[in-house]
Amino acid sequence: METEIRKHEEALRLAMLASDVEALDELIADDLIFVGPSGEVFHKQDDLALHRSGRQKLTLAEWDSVEVTVRDQVAVTTVAARLSGTIDGTAFSGRFRYCRLWVKTDIGWQVLGGSVVAQT
Repeated sequence: METEIRKHEEALRLAMLASDVEALDELIADDLIFVGPSGEVFHKQDDLALHRSGRQKLTLAEWDSVEVTVRDQVAVTTVAARLSGTIDGTAFSGRFRYCRLWVKTDIGWQVLGGSVVAQT
């Protein structure tokens, strides 16, 4: 299952980079809880709206490392990433660390929870 989760992480990376709302909709659970870098809480519709509206646009999304732990129908990933882009017209660039909780649902693996922090 670790290989399957790694494939989903890559699909998520590509969907984020392209702002592919359709792919993101499939990869993200309806009841997502995600904590952003400044502590704000996002839900699935918040995330999709950021991409759909163009308020968030990534120009770089590279995963430097992905660690995966799988237990039954649950997986936790930590991802070291390099990101660049804009949010609400303000440019950002840097190294970030994601932690994501993936769960096996009726339609496949989806992100149920997670967080991202900036690394120094």
